[in-house]
Amino acid sequence: MANESRPCPCDIGDRFDYGGRGQEVQVEHIKAYVCKPPASADKAVIVIHDIFGWQLPNTRYMADMLAANGYIAICPDFFVGQEAWKPSNDWASFDDWLKTRNAGKIDKEVDVILKYLREQCGAKKIGVIGFCWGGAAVQHLMLKNPHLKTGVSLYGVIKFFEDRSSLLHPTFFIFAEKDEYIPLEQVTLLEQKLKQNCKVDYEVKIYSGQTHGFVHRKKEDINPQDKPYIEEGRKDMINWLNKYL
Repeated sequence: MANESRPCPCDIGDRFDYGGRGQEVQVEHIKAYVCKPPASADKAVIVIHDIFGWQLPNTRYMADMLAANGYIAICPDFFVGQEAWKPSNDWASFDDWLKTRNAGKIDKEVDVILKYLREQCGAKKIGVIGFCWGGAAVQHLMLKNPHLKTGVSLYGVIKFFEDRSSLLHPTFFIFAEKDEYIPLEQVTLLEQKLKQNCKVDYEVKIYSGQTHGFVHRKKEDINPQDKPYIEEGRKDMINWLNKYL
């Protein structure tokens, strides 16, 4: 990737001290975190975690935020029991670690979760969001899965899927202007390909002055200069889901 000494597009950033309002459930072979809205809902969002896994408090915070906005939110363990990446791990081992955690090989798990959302939670319309590794997974699903209605890819690593751009569903791409792992040239290229090949609604938005992970890995209160962008990214994500779900 862009930075060879740190090949991973992730820095833990500010780890939220957050317990979560939802609960952990077992869905067939997958553990998952589920948070439901106060009123009954028939709209659900699958939240795909980054390399730090399904238990990262920051990601659960985002799931709870979706629930507060009227969505059944579920964050499954897409590593299916394999260990998440830890900030203390040696970056030199990252490529080997990644080999058994392919963002393009989650279809079986997604099918299980879709079935659970429809049959156990009464969801009729289902979308997906994902961060970094999960953002790349969203791109994969938007190209392939007919059962999802829409997706939001937050700083998803483009290089995993750079050859394909004929999306099946409306997709919103959030990128950071100063993302040292996703160069703006890649984003420009993605936009060109979408313009040529994409038959559905899409939007690519670059947030000024922001770095990788800003929507879910920065605390607004200790990054006052970034606060407007963090809030804007979250609001844009919710607005996109509201529009298409």
